[in-house]
Amino acid sequence: MILLSGSSSVINSPENTNQEIKSDISQEPISAQIQSLNVELDDISIKEVTPRGATIEISFKINNPNSNSVIVQVMDYQLFETGYSNVEQISGGQIGSRPEGMVEFGSDYYVLLAENSILLKDKIQLKNTGNTPKLWSDLESDTAKWRVTGTVFYNLSSMTSGQENTLHFEFEK
Repeated sequence: MILLSGSSSVINSPENTNQEIKSDISQEPISAQIQSLNVELDDISIKEVTPRGATIEISFKINNPNSNSVIVQVMDYQLFETGYSNVEQISGGQIGSRPEGMVEFGSDYYVLLAENSILLKDKIQLKNTGNTPKLWSDLESDTAKWRVTGTVFYNLSSMTSGQENTLHFEFEK
């Protein structure tokens, strides 16, 4: 959500019900129902497996069903290969970045326009330590079964104002 001079809004979300955000000019709230973002596991694929390592590519589709833009700050995710272990994470990552202290120029975040979607992609490099033969066998035979969990952190207005929202997700493939 972008606040303009002379306007005010009320944001309703699971974490923030009936919190009023008002500008200096207008003191009357305007109701706006904010819907949560939608996250999908777009693709996860094994690109290369060698005796020393493997390359996996993962992509997520994030959809904004709102009539206002949002800022997706960061997506944290954890990757499990469930044939090897459903509880031992084999990798994970972070797409984007969260501002720390003063907001930096050139920060790695994504503006998601109203009623649009974006693809966030990451490349994972695994090293073969020789200690996980079941995992390596699943990767080499392309029979890996995946579980991905994570959280998306986003703001409805700007990096410096508005409440941070979180969306937790879990997928199996």
